[in-house]
Order: sequence, then structure tokens, then C-alpha cells
Amino acid sequence: MDPALLAAIAATFTLAGFVKGVIGLGLPTIAMGLLGSLMPPAEAAALLVIPSIVTNIWQMAGGPALGPLLRRLWPMLAGIALGSWAGAGLLTGTRTGTAMAGLGAALLAYAIIGLLPWKLPRVPPRHEPWAGPLTGTATGLITGATGVFVIPAVPYLGALGLSRDSLVQALGLSFTVSTFALAAALGGAGVFNANLAWGSVIALAPALLGMGLGNALRRRVSPETFRRWFFLGLLGLGAQLLGRALV
Repeated sequence: MDPALLAAIAATFTLAGFVKGVIGLGLPTIAMGLLGSLMPPAEAAALLVIPSIVTNIWQMAGGPALGPLLRRLWPMLAGIALGSWAGAGLLTGTRTGTAMAGLGAALLAYAIIGLLPWKLPRVPPRHEPWAGPLTGTATGLITGATGVFVIPAVPYLGALGLSRDSLVQALGLSFTVSTFALAAALGGAGVFNANLAWGSVIALAPALLGMGLGNALRRRVSPETFRRWFFLGLLGLGAQLLGRALV
């Protein structure tokens, strides 16, 4: 990798880590969107592996209730692993544009609804045993096609009525499983090679720096402000994905 590309990777992961620190997500989406213009999508996804695993484990371990969340969300997490295995190889194909456009449109719709005055409907606990596995499987399939693992896992977790810190922790838990599943798929396809593994390690430092700054900012905002920034962040991510797919 030449110095200009390394600088672009560092700047991208610093920004992506900062956004993740503030709203709990966004690192893979921003990194895929910005690096996708510099390299093939599969290679951009390979660079995500180490920063995504480490930052998601940090996010997952830093919350208040990991044990209860694991017991509650394991059906969704199992679905993510199954869906990612079933969709392995889609990211290395040639028809990722349509999936990326659909993902961006879905994020835009969800963010717009969340920013409106009324509240989104909650998922009753009695529906979680079947809604969780379906959500996880769909998320895994989309991960296999786009390298981004936010839909429909993020709307589903947001509809469970979790507190701010529990929601951020649940997102970290979901993204950790998704990242390991994506890494396995990329490794099986021969994309995650030694050169890209080193690039992924290099990208870790700026991602951690950005996430630390974002975490510090998140702790200073009120729950309502966090909720607004959460949906504004989704709005920006959706617009980025849709625009990238159309262009």
C-alpha cells in the first residue's frame, strides 16, 4: 500500500470510529462507502475485519448487561451466523449494487420514520422467539451481499425498548457476531489475505482513536439528543449507501 492510500485509510477509519462512538454504529458503512471508491468492495470489507472486531468487542463489553442481552438475543445471533454462511460469496460477486441501493433506501425510510414525532412500534416480548431468528437470518444474508450489517438488525434492536446504554451494547454484540461471520466468509473466498490483514491491523489505531473521541461525546448528551443523533446518523448512512449504489 502506498502512503496516500494509507493516509486515506487512516482518515476513513478515524471518522468511522468517531461516528460509531457517538451513535453505536456506522463504522462498516462509512468505511465501505468511502473506501469503495478506492478498491473493490471485497477488499474494503477485508480491511474492516480487525477494526470492526476490536471496536465491537469494546462496545459489547462496555455496557451494563451483557449476560441478560446474550440470553435474550441468542436466537437473533444464531440467525446472523446462519444467514452469513448462506450468503457467503455474494460480496465477491458482481451484483452488489442492487443490494446496496436497497439497503440505503431501507435505512433512509427507517431514519425518517424515527425522526417523526410519533414513536416506532415496539416488538412485544412474546414475538421475540420468532422475530429474532428471522431478523438475524435476513441480516446475515444482507451482510453477505454488502459487507454492511445494520438492516434489519438495527431497527429490530431499536424496537425492543432497550435503554440507551443497553442498545449500544446490544448493537456491539450483534455487530461482533456479524463481523466474525463476514471474516469467515471472506477468508473462505480467499479475499482476506496477508496483505489486507496487515492493512486491517494498521486501520485499527485510527478506528480506536475515533471511537474513544465519540464515546466521550456520547456520555455528555441527553437520551433524547442521543436518539435524534442516532436517527440522523442512520439518515446520513442510508443516503451515502444509496448515492454510492446509484453513482
